[in-house]
Amino acid sequence: MANKIALFNHKGGVSKTTTTFNLGWMLASKGHRVVLVDADPQCNLTGMVLGYKGPTELEEFYHQEAGRNLRDGLAPAFESRPVPITGVDCLPVEGRDGLFLLPGHIGVAEYEITLGIAQELSGSIQTLQNLPGSIVYLLDRTAEKFDADVVLIDMSPGLGAINQNLLSTSDFFLVPTSPDFFSVMAIDSLASILPKWQRWAERASTLDLLRTAAYPFPEPHSKFLGTVIQKYRPRGGAPAEAFQRWIDEIQEKIRSNLVPTLDKAGMLLPSEEYSEVGMGTELTLATIADFNSLIARSQKSQTPIFALDAAQIGQVGRVLRVTLKSRDRFRDTFSQLADRVLFLIDHERD
Repeated sequence: MANKIALFNHKGGVSKTTTTFNLGWMLASKGHRVVLVDADPQCNLTGMVLGYKGPTELEEFYHQEAGRNLRDGLAPAFESRPVPITGVDCLPVEGRDGLFLLPGHIGVAEYEITLGIAQELSGSIQTLQNLPGSIVYLLDRTAEKFDADVVLIDMSPGLGAINQNLLSTSDFFLVPTSPDFFSVMAIDSLASILPKWQRWAERASTLDLLRTAAYPFPEPHSKFLGTVIQKYRPRGGAPAEAFQRWIDEIQEKIRSNLVPTLDKAGMLLPSEEYSEVGMGTELTLATIADFNSLIARSQKSQTPIFALDAAQIGQVGRVLRVTLKSRDRFRDTFSQLADRVLFLIDHERD
């Protein structure tokens, strides 16, 4: 069974999509088979991978490739179709063997209210009993179809029923953040929300109605891998002072609030496993500087930051040499991030 890893923070603008794409590519480059799931109705990951610039291109894709997206994959359950859910026919990501995309769809948002009703767990939900377990069922069948061992889920920044479901039924989750006031506030909010989602999932997994559904709701066991702090400006090889202050505050909030709360909810790995990969008590998987001009080149080429070549970068001389050194530092950073993730998920499954 593939390891499902959710990337979630209900604050937007923290590079969830960029992290998903770059981490997925790096994991695939290390020999893993990876499915990228675009679970955000804004479909930024789909646009990034396919090089789309607007809704017209997405509409054309949905017309030409009917069924090859998250919404259509869930339709048998949410639209009561007389066919079972099967794995989605994902798209191979150009330029990287072993990497596949399960495209998003803006229409996934239309399922939010219905799923929310099904997940209230009060009163009779006989007609909706198949919905809470349908999303994880679809992701597992899709992973099996492509013989994937890792599924990365790019989530929206909301606190609705779909995100509650995705995180609760994932095996692991990580929290991308950026060094600013709102990310500090978001950590406190996550410390309140995530244990509530865990308690909901524990209760849901014990209900006979959901356990005996066509798509059974699983027993929750999602574990926190750590945070990725991204988009700071470096100075002298370290974060500039203004950014370091927010990084310190984020890490302190995680250490003093998020970690103890998740520990109490049973959502942490053993502390020695974090220590073994060099993570401190603030559980930071990686700190990643701002990509600056490389992000535009990456998006234009549908290639991760660290895999851009000189032609894709489009510079010459000394400027190119400096940029290539920056690219290589990003490669080292994402390689270490991937190695830490692999160690943590492999040891937990063992």
